[in-house]
Amino acid sequence: MIEVTVRKDEIKISGHANYAVSGSDIVCAGVTALALTLIKSIKDLTDDKIEYEISPGRVDIKYGNLLEKSKTLVDSFFIGICMIAEEFPEYVRIM
Repeated sequence: MIEVTVRKDEIKISGHANYAVSGSDIVCAGVTALALTLIKSIKDLTDDKIEYEISPGRVDIKYGNLLEKSKTLVDSFFIGICMIAEEFPEYVRIM
């Protein structure tokens, strides 16, 4: 089960979906793609500063007061992660 926590100043993602074998797990791939795109988008498209750590089965993103563009990117991430959680509720949980 992948657990995703979105707070005012951080996003935490932990766990593995175990939807399929490693390398074929579309649920893990979708969640990872959303998280990595969020990090890269905030870094490349805004002046906001974030801290992040990525390791197998874990992504932690911390940020302070975000400007509107970054808030929109976080909102977009949240929409995407909710869509995955709705489609695969036994594999992704929003905390």
